[in-house]
Amino acid sequence: MMDDLITDSRYSWSRLALTLCVGTVINAGMWAIIVIMPAVEAEYGGSRAMASLPYTLTMIGFGTGNYLFGRATDRFGITNSLIVAAVVTALGYGLATLSNSLLMLSLAQLIVGFASSIGFGPLIADISHWFVRRRGIAVAIAASGNYLSGAIWPILLAGVLQESGWRAVYLVMAVVTLALVIPLALALRRPLPDEAHAAAHLASTQNAQSSGLSPRALQYLLAFAGVACCVAMSMPQVHIVALCVGLGFGPAVGAQMLSLMLLGGVGSRIISGLVADRLGGVRTLLIGSILQCIALFLYLPAGGMVSLYAVSLVFGLSQGGIVPSYALIVREYMPAKEAGARVGFVMMATILGMALGGWMSGWIYDVSGSYTLAFVNGIVWNGVNIAVMLWLFSRSRPRAPRPMAAPA
Repeated sequence: MMDDLITDSRYSWSRLALTLCVGTVINAGMWAIIVIMPAVEAEYGGSRAMASLPYTLTMIGFGTGNYLFGRATDRFGITNSLIVAAVVTALGYGLATLSNSLLMLSLAQLIVGFASSIGFGPLIADISHWFVRRRGIAVAIAASGNYLSGAIWPILLAGVLQESGWRAVYLVMAVVTLALVIPLALALRRPLPDEAHAAAHLASTQNAQSSGLSPRALQYLLAFAGVACCVAMSMPQVHIVALCVGLGFGPAVGAQMLSLMLLGGVGSRIISGLVADRLGGVRTLLIGSILQCIALFLYLPAGGMVSLYAVSLVFGLSQGGIVPSYALIVREYMPAKEAGARVGFVMMATILGMALGGWMSGWIYDVSGSYTLAFVNGIVWNGVNIAVMLWLFSRSRPRAPRPMAAPA
């Protein structure tokens, strides 16, 4: 009976639903600064690259937190880690509202990004332990909390932003984070039995031997690939609002395009999860990377409002499954008891790629006066990612373990 299984059980699916709710709330810390970026630029002045600094520090904190909170989750469990992260995230929001300079805001965003990272890599690693046959779709759904957060909260808080300013938005998010994340974290207290860890460890050892790479070597390779793909991914995600402002469409239109892009990303993640359960993480990532590159090319001729809406949706539908596929590859090839730290490390690399790409695109805009070369830069980095994944695909043939039955 499915209910008698440790993995892929009824409890696994209910835990996944709770995980999605947590991720949707706490991941807002990653996206909030993007929505308020035009307001920040207007308040503090400076170049587009300088206005991108709070986002860059947010992503540096988010990336570092993925690794450190991943290690904490391996050691102390997801519940304790989530409670600490919720408190620190709310503290970061509060400090941001007190900022009187771009530097102070950036430092507050570093805290927000660091603590809110618990809702990405560590949360994905935790839920991956509870699935085997349906791990791909489970990881995709858990990762969708990140995109749902970016799609939902800007719309819900648009009125607050317009009427009361960005500081009021941050105060609302501080209260929401504490009120929702802590109770949900307590509902995730149940630990995974040791038997499931043992079965996953056996399968990952066999897969690692088939690839001919040690876990550390594969981890570094995936990290490099993650930087490359996310430098490319960051251009539309980070600068779509600023691009629309520059074209005269206004920040509201840009926020709508970002929401459309992220909702498309949710759909892409779900489809990619279903594909990954059949093809594995490496093939799924390669497919997503190729599709993302095509979508970036489509941005080059797009300049009107309708065409940008269309291409933003296409971009979201193309790239949403890429980052979750890294977590699947880690779980297929690396020790289960190190999942939090290993997934966190690779997620850290992808986030640092987003941070680098976000800053780099702003710098290219300042130098060239347009985003055309920034899109070309993203396409080049995307090509590097495709080359790495083609090489890895030529060497790897993963096998998955069977679901674990609960002891009698």
